[in-house]
Amino acid sequence: MTVEDPAAGDARSGGLVQSLRNLAASAVGVLHTRFELLISEIEEERLRILQLLLWGAVALLFLSFGVLLLTFAVVVLFWDTHRLSSAVVLGVVYLAIGGAFAVVARRRAQRPRLFTASSAELAKDRDTLTPQ
Repeated sequence: MTVEDPAAGDARSGGLVQSLRNLAASAVGVLHTRFELLISEIEEERLRILQLLLWGAVALLFLSFGVLLLTFAVVVLFWDTHRLSSAVVLGVVYLAIGGAFAVVARRRAQRPRLFTASSAELAKDRDTLTPQ
């Protein structure tokens, strides 16, 4: 019969507890890194949307001024002969151009899913940690 040393049992259980602590610390570190990546992606998306809105608003303002002045010039040019038909034709042309730009803007607004980089990193982590 062998007599086991109680200190040896404590060392083994201490080693197990320390390993679990190290594993938990590693898991927290990985989650922290992924959370930072997620925050970074949210901030980039917010800045992109704000820039898009600012540039769009400025472009819309100046395009509106230009269209208004051009329309006024064409209607004044045809004031004596065809003022109503010139205004209607210009209105139809502006609606067609506006519709075309709306289609282009809708296509440009579509982009890949949000948080694709975070999702890819988490998938790599899962693949690394999954036993094969």
